[in-house]
Amino acid sequence: MEGNGGFRALNDKSLVDYIKSTPLLVSILGNQVEDLDIKEVGDGNLNFVYIVVGSAGSMVVKQALPYIRCIGESWPMTKERAYFEAVTLKEHGRFCPAHVPEVYHFDRTMSLIAMRYLKPPHIILRKGLIAGIEYPLLAEHISDYMAKTLFHTSLLYHSTTDHRRAVAEFCGNVELCRLTEQVVFSDPYKISQYNRWTSPELDGDAEAVRQDDTLKLEVAKLKAMFCERAQALVHGDLHTGSIMVTLDSTQVIDPEFAFYGPMGFDIGAFLGNLILAFFSQDGHADQANRESYKKWILGTIADTWNLFQKKFTSLWNEHKDGDGEAYLAAIYNSPSLLLLAQTNYMKDLFHDSLGFGAAKMIRRIVGVAHVEDFESIVDAKKRASCERRALEFAKKLLKERHAYHTIDQVISIIHEFNQ
Repeated sequence: MEGNGGFRALNDKSLVDYIKSTPLLVSILGNQVEDLDIKEVGDGNLNFVYIVVGSAGSMVVKQALPYIRCIGESWPMTKERAYFEAVTLKEHGRFCPAHVPEVYHFDRTMSLIAMRYLKPPHIILRKGLIAGIEYPLLAEHISDYMAKTLFHTSLLYHSTTDHRRAVAEFCGNVELCRLTEQVVFSDPYKISQYNRWTSPELDGDAEAVRQDDTLKLEVAKLKAMFCERAQALVHGDLHTGSIMVTLDSTQVIDPEFAFYGPMGFDIGAFLGNLILAFFSQDGHADQANRESYKKWILGTIADTWNLFQKKFTSLWNEHKDGDGEAYLAAIYNSPSLLLLAQTNYMKDLFHDSLGFGAAKMIRRIVGVAHVEDFESIVDAKKRASCERRALEFAKKLLKERHAYHTIDQVISIIHEFNQ
């Protein structure tokens, strides 16, 4: 595909020529660019992703196409998403280098990013959850990533001047924000050509979502917050398919949906996808008894929020006299007042996270893009049973989220639907 101001879609062969013409990439491969092993592994919805391995180095090369890959050219999509992904990887990597892969090279014309290859045994977290693998450091690592990236890109750390400049820059990622608005907050609640679900088993459940007025009113609040609240630089798609793991490594990838939005959207996406993984486990139980694994997932959900809350508040205390202008030290000048401000802030963030997490769960069951956790359950009746329990839980959580004050209360509700 030629044109588009110098853009051309690469393939296995033309990528080699591109690498050879880019001295930085040649040097990363140890100046050994003959007999490169190139494999296209982009199993996501949007992009081409190549693993490039040579005798003296390796990298991943990701190229954005001018359309949504899983749909085709009938659904155009800006290639500029690659720019926002590269900027976010660098910005988040600045604050949390332990959990964000390094960017080596970005070519805006080609919508191409070259970055560190996360070598085996790294796998996509979602696949590990389906396989029943416990990751003992997952909650520690993800809470660290979320606390550092969200805090350091918020008004708790930024001046309002710096914050507004950053917000203005990321307003350019409007197409991917609009895609999220459509598939998360709109399509599941109306008839849409892109919606799908396990049919006919969940036909009535999908209809019930479309007829639930209370649910629609709550989703409208979340959509407004998503569109209007520029709280921090959020990843924008922080599900278990955007995280690569080993037993001692956790790496967050694919932030092409990044924008300045509500912090709870990231936190909710991660927690909501862990809850989807929990409800899918019975569908995989023929491989092994999954009760102990389900208990581990619930423990990880609780630990993630509790650790995040602790780390985020600690960063706030550490920088309370810094440049952040949300709570000026001259005003919030007593420990009791600061504590009250933090308590209220975290309460609101908790409820935001529950709401967004629930919305993300619903869309994965009756919307356009589903999750492998459920899709890999071959028996349709078994899959539908798992999905229905997840859907009913998510609806309750979305509508009643303000009634919960601790993550343990949420875990208790999950247990109620695990019958």
